[in-house]
Amino acid sequence: MAVYKRLLRIFFESASHCFGLQLTNIYKEVRVTRYPRDMTGYGANPPAANWPNGAKIAVQIVLNYEEGGENNVLHGDAASEAFLSEITGAQPWPGMRHHNMESLYEYGSRAGFWRVHRMLGDLPLTVYGVASALARAPSQVAAMKASGWEIASHGLKWVEHKDMPEDQERAQIAEAIRLHTEVVGTPPRGWYTGRCSNNTVRLAAETNQFAYVADSYSDDLPYWTRFGKTDQLIVPYTMDCNDMRFGIQAGFTNGAQFESYLKDSFDELYAEGNAGQPKILSIGLHCRIIGRPGRAAALRRAIAHFKSHDDVWFATREQIADHWAQQHPPVTRQQPSDMDHDTFVAEFGGIFEHSPWIATGAHALELGPTHNNAAGVHNALARIFRTATETQRLGVLTAHPDLAGKLATANRLTAESTAEQASVGLDSLTDSERAQLTEMNDTYTTKYGFPFIIAVRDNNKASIIAAFQRRIDNDRETEFAEACRQVERIAELRLIEKFAQ
Repeated sequence: MAVYKRLLRIFFESASHCFGLQLTNIYKEVRVTRYPRDMTGYGANPPAANWPNGAKIAVQIVLNYEEGGENNVLHGDAASEAFLSEITGAQPWPGMRHHNMESLYEYGSRAGFWRVHRMLGDLPLTVYGVASALARAPSQVAAMKASGWEIASHGLKWVEHKDMPEDQERAQIAEAIRLHTEVVGTPPRGWYTGRCSNNTVRLAAETNQFAYVADSYSDDLPYWTRFGKTDQLIVPYTMDCNDMRFGIQAGFTNGAQFESYLKDSFDELYAEGNAGQPKILSIGLHCRIIGRPGRAAALRRAIAHFKSHDDVWFATREQIADHWAQQHPPVTRQQPSDMDHDTFVAEFGGIFEHSPWIATGAHALELGPTHNNAAGVHNALARIFRTATETQRLGVLTAHPDLAGKLATANRLTAESTAEQASVGLDSLTDSERAQLTEMNDTYTTKYGFPFIIAVRDNNKASIIAAFQRRIDNDRETEFAEACRQVERIAELRLIEKFAQ
């Protein structure tokens, strides 16, 4: 399909350029694909977190409460639990209870929870509470509430969702919210399934219930995602700073490893905060795992290390979500990868001077959220320009005006070109400067067959004239390549300015 689209693009654009045929309407009917994953995120310049009181790091601790919500034939499940326990190579027992597995989970509710509560009861903490597990833990829920901990929803049951039909998962989310509200007394404002499906985040967002969803591991900061007309804040969770690694191969084997990893993670993020880019240290705990004495001791030492630093914000995920929503509300403008052909061309058709066919070609590429920024759109447009024929690229070059030439004098430049030339004073030349540039333009155009092109926003009058004088000695092939590079740079600067608005 990709080859088919590219051949169509080359045919349509070549025919339009060479024969003046109006084939845009045919071309835009070519089916385009969109890549849904965002491989860029905030990139090199994440937004300022602006944590309260100038904190250099936000430390966010999660305690997963799953005990009593795991797979068990008592709960109507087909088999016993086999995930995240001390049993090496555990397998589900179909149709049977698994006494050892059950008792390991029971340790979390009977002993582990209380050890963690004694240690962290005075810190802001988020509980991921499985609704059916919370319903079987009245004393623990009371203790969570007494400590002011946030109790977020961890789903109805601690089971796998990857093969669950969408309607069934939607119903389970609704029931989890209902039961959670009944047991806790307030509805959850946060959601984390964990063993989720490809539908989970969308289904959770569609409830319009949650200040955040945590089923993501893709960033150190919150970010917004959109489903239809719903903007959903994602506060990513963690798999690395997580005691679950005590229960998997190639994970932690002793408390010192966990402690060291937490400290290293904190120190690196704290240093980034000192450098002006504060982040979140997200830590995941489980009652039955971290609640064991040898592991709890390691956690205690790590917490003491965090507390020994100034400007540390211990926060619940709900607090972080509310802060982020206030500091960085969702962007409501339509994103490039969501635009139809006509809208995309209207927005970006003038980025390459008088060459909307480049935007038409870019729209048919495999765009996605990673292209919803200046660099992403520029890359898409530049790909079409770079793979065009030499004749097509020459057409782009000749579409550019002379610097301070007749079009500028007659006020016939595009708005972009007018602003660019004015930015270095080419709209207010002296008579001698104008005469010099006119002579240089004529000499250059006669030699190469296209106007002198330079990204004026990277230059001033003196450096432009110096480049003129230097490049006039190039052979045509070298100068054609340089002019194309300058065209791409002009487009890049235009997009940077456009996205900054």
